[in-house]
Amino acid sequence: MSGVTRRRTDAVKWQLVLVQGPSMVPTLRSGDALLVSRGARVRSGDIVVARFRTRPELLVVKRAVRPQDGGWWIQGDNTLIEDDSRAYGVADVIGRVLIRYYPKPGRLS
Repeated sequence: MSGVTRRRTDAVKWQLVLVQGPSMVPTLRSGDALLVSRGARVRSGDIVVARFRTRPELLVVKRAVRPQDGGWWIQGDNTLIEDDSRAYGVADVIGRVLIRYYPKPGRLS
């Protein structure tokens, strides 16, 4: 499961996260560091940080697929791994990933 390690830079607006696991390969890899905008507007296709309602202790990085039941259906980009909404249901989005700042800076789509 692509979990994250987080460090807050501003409790309200920004969050730094570190990807752990292979579920977002090839877009993201374990060890990638991301800048997340907390509470940002989310659209289908955005990469987000979220918590599954059935596993609130787990913070994950996934792609927002569609709004559902007041939350989001989210899925990883790695088709071999199904540790996403297919297994855990709807998630609540915490923020939208803006950029990968390490190891190779760049915007994500």
